[in-house]
Amino acid sequence: MARRTITVHHVRAVLRGAQRHGLDTVPLLRDAQIPPLLLGDDRARVTAPQFARLFRELYRATQDEFLGLGSTVSRPGTFAMMCHAALGCPDLGAAVRRGVTFYGLFPGGPDLALERRDAEAEAVFGVRSDLEQDYFLAECLVIIWHRLCSWLVGRRIPLCWAEFRHPPPPHKDEYEVLFGCPVRFGAERTGAGFPAHWLDAPLVRDEAALDEMLRRAPFELLSRHEYRTTVAEQVGRALTRSLRSSPRLPSLGEIAARLAVSPATLRRRLAEESTSYQRLKDAVRRDAAIAGLAEGGEPIADLAARLGFSEDTAFHRAFRRWTGTTPGAYRGTTPGAYRGTTPGAYRGTVPASRGQRS
Repeated sequence: MARRTITVHHVRAVLRGAQRHGLDTVPLLRDAQIPPLLLGDDRARVTAPQFARLFRELYRATQDEFLGLGSTVSRPGTFAMMCHAALGCPDLGAAVRRGVTFYGLFPGGPDLALERRDAEAEAVFGVRSDLEQDYFLAECLVIIWHRLCSWLVGRRIPLCWAEFRHPPPPHKDEYEVLFGCPVRFGAERTGAGFPAHWLDAPLVRDEAALDEMLRRAPFELLSRHEYRTTVAEQVGRALTRSLRSSPRLPSLGEIAARLAVSPATLRRRLAEESTSYQRLKDAVRRDAAIAGLAEGGEPIADLAARLGFSEDTAFHRAFRRWTGTTPGAYRGTTPGAYRGTTPGAYRGTVPASRGQRS
């Protein structure tokens, strides 16, 4: 089953650096198998493999780990060397401080900061200066550093909050799912906070694990890895597994029984994570539908039935509500089937409702 799909707003954002440098982005989109016409619809979405391919095509074209979004170029291999430098530290706090120091050696590079607030028992990781000239790059830095920290200690580090200097973007509702915490825009700084005790956590990764991670970086870090520690992740995983074997998704009560909680408790916990059971069901079906249309040749009627729609018209209505277009139009603009991705970008080498069953 496909991973979570990605809003077209992020596709537009990641292209800005290449456009700023005069690169023709249409061939890059086509090589990533993203229909250029999708960029004109605010509700359009792409699959994780499509976005990963675009990221690597942009990396190849710009020869810049910041994809042309920063004020200076970050040469290929810089991120890998920072990771190797941090890996020898005894705990997460030392590793982050070493990473901050490492990037501080590069004029025009990311101006990062780690602040420990003992009174609030909170660690604050921030992004400052000209990296905020492009909000997408600043957001990516916060995401990558948070996910890298979680990867280094082998557990998801829960964020207490995330905030950004830029005003709310059109896709602001995506952010609480992306970060797993309350998100505020128009703040005085860009950064995120997490419980300070995580800075004392020992690192659990070795060189072999780092090499494997770097083969998939940076998209491995940009995409939200499921540690199955949140209720929404557990529910989403259960729904995805169910959809593999049956078009009928389990009810909230059935999922609650699997998790050994009452339906009321499950609703409350999902609400605390800024989501709901219906939203999770819609997201699972939406992402599976987009993946099926973009990366396979399954007839639309068969796809609709597999996803639990008793009528083709119901599937068409739902898909238009999700993406702004019809399944046929989406498939008609998608140039070919999924070919896979070539790893290695950040290792320093250029990578070769109605009618719907409940």
